Amino acid sequence: MGKQVWRVVVAGGAAAVFTAVAAAPAGAAEGGVSFTRVQVNGGKPIVIGVAKEVAAPAFFRMATTEAWKYPAVFLYRGGADGGDRLWHAIETSDCIKVSKGVCDFKETMYFNPTVWDMRNSEAGAWKVGAEVYFKGDGGDTDDEGLTVYVKRNSHLTVNASPEPVAKDRTISVTGKVTRANWETRKYSSYGDRPVSLQFKPSGAASYTTVKKVYANSSGDLRTTVKASRTGTWRWAYYGNSTTGPSTSSGDNVVVK
Repeated sequence: MGKQVWRVVVAGGAAAVFTAVAAAPAGAAEGGVSFTRVQVNGGKPIVIGVAKEVAAPAFFRMATTEAWKYPAVFLYRGGADGGDRLWHAIETSDCIKVSKGVCDFKETMYFNPTVWDMRNSEAGAWKVGAEVYFKGDGGDTDDEGLTVYVKRNSHLTVNASPEPVAKDRTISVTGKVTRANWETRKYSSYGDRPVSLQFKPSGAASYTTVKKVYANSSGDLRTTVKASRTGTWRWAYYGNSTTGPSTSSGDNVVVK
């Protein structure tokens, strides 16, 4: 099976590789083309940090009586045929034939903040469009009626002390919540976030939430708890519409 690869030619995500043509409702056969079974990243958010390329899988089916080239699905804001688009490379398979005039396609969208400039304002909701060129002239662009969230990665640290500690004495659990700043390509403080303190007793298989703590304006976390038994403490943040979830590593405290 072959593949086609496109790479963005402008920074900042406002990429327009295909010729814009009139958008049609999802599944419509405008221009002799219909796109169905569209999926992007399995319906999950696309979470991007600052140091690694992220690959988001996609899938779609295209039916057409036209001779075509360069089909793809993409993320956009504004209009499908003239708004901003977000991706840094798109890799699409050749036709996986279903029947005459009907093809399935496997696709991968690549996002690389280490190479291309990204704006923090690009975090949040993006719509999904599908597009194809016709051989000779023209093409088709459809709004697929789907929403995908692109999120800034978050990160948590933890420290529980003193270690070891006498039974029923107080321990202090601290940490910090940060998130990816795409514009500086570093992680920066993420203040005023609700974060859960979790505990896993020694020998247990899973963590349970002990309390919820709000980070201060600098993203710093601090709370105290009673040390009743040996186990591991960690922080967990569940994310929001612009920021991905994260958990810290665990800090084990021995209770004597």
